[in-house]
Amino acid sequence: MLKQINVEQLRVGMFVQKFCSTWDESPFWRTSLLLDNLKDLQKIQVSDVAAVWIDTSKGLDVEKPVAEKNEAELTTQKIAPSPIVVPRRASFDDEMARAKKICADGKTAVTTMFQEARMGNALNTAHAHSLVEEISSSVMRNPDALISLARLKNKDDYTYMHSIAVCALMIALAKKLKLDDKQTRDAGLAGLLHDVGKMMVSQSILDKPGKLTDDEFVAVKEHPVEGHKILLESPDVTEAALDVCLHHHERFDGTGYPHRLEGENISLFARMGAVCDVYDAITSNRVYKAGWEPSESLRRMAEWKGHFDPAVFQAFVKCIGIYPTGALVKLKTGRIGVVVEQSENSLLTPKVKVFFSVKSNAYITPEVVDLARLEGYDKIMGLEDAEKLGLKNVHGIWAGVA
Repeated sequence: MLKQINVEQLRVGMFVQKFCSTWDESPFWRTSLLLDNLKDLQKIQVSDVAAVWIDTSKGLDVEKPVAEKNEAELTTQKIAPSPIVVPRRASFDDEMARAKKICADGKTAVTTMFQEARMGNALNTAHAHSLVEEISSSVMRNPDALISLARLKNKDDYTYMHSIAVCALMIALAKKLKLDDKQTRDAGLAGLLHDVGKMMVSQSILDKPGKLTDDEFVAVKEHPVEGHKILLESPDVTEAALDVCLHHHERFDGTGYPHRLEGENISLFARMGAVCDVYDAITSNRVYKAGWEPSESLRRMAEWKGHFDPAVFQAFVKCIGIYPTGALVKLKTGRIGVVVEQSENSLLTPKVKVFFSVKSNAYITPEVVDLARLEGYDKIMGLEDAEKLGLKNVHGIWAGVA
């Protein structure tokens, strides 16, 4: 049966028979296709196409409103979660405004949940599921805004903001790996809850500025097992969240902890969690060390042979870019800037907010330049060190919190 619907009603599993558009507005050269992945769905929803014809005999139909379902259906069938709606892409600045609120509200929600765990209570995961939906929507609109903002942490809120950052990174990586809606939600929830076991570690150990003693390091290494115990007592926690909490410190070569799992014996979600957890940790300022720059972090992670699943790590690099958001770079024109947004077509041509001129040795009015549109005129020549250049408030410039 043919049915015309708005693109907002599209979901993975539908068969698109025809686009209600001219040939040049269509995102595909084919006139019909089965939507079997989130990437194609997103491509349609960000295009100029407003409506499509679907064939319900070849794919899924539009979901019925709950009011239309009869009582027997409601009592005998469990209503599946709705597919993740892919919103239209937002600009970095527009999404940054939303991301600031999500981070503020999310920090409060995660703090409350984790403090409950510290007191020995089961987690109220209702807030966690809701927060994952908000973070997912933000990542779908523009992944660079929330992921970059969540990097700005202080020692007092590190664990909570780290959880939000890893959640966002897991969702973005799940998209890159073309996981389905449920798997993407599971990845996000797993990222949000992966470090809850830290609540069972003494705060004095977590905040210690110097090297840990052997006993203190053993206590820290217990947090995956302790977190797993907490989640087992909490309602509505997915298998993926339990697994990532317990195994995000396993290494691909079998040298990790707590079970020294190796290779494919580590689940995909746990392998994803290992990459996302380490990346956010080493790019964040900690009480005992300053964070490394994003590009430097990727370079060092690439050198840790055996630590990560190579395929997952390569997907992560493509996800956040060779020059990740927050990287300080020098352009061919002699301007210094910070990467604020990735290009959809090339890892080498992100958008950069320039704010300093090497030629005049002075700050200039901040301006976002799209290197994808300046090929042949301007390009990134290399990474720069803010401290060596004497530049101040670099993070504030790109995050809009100057």
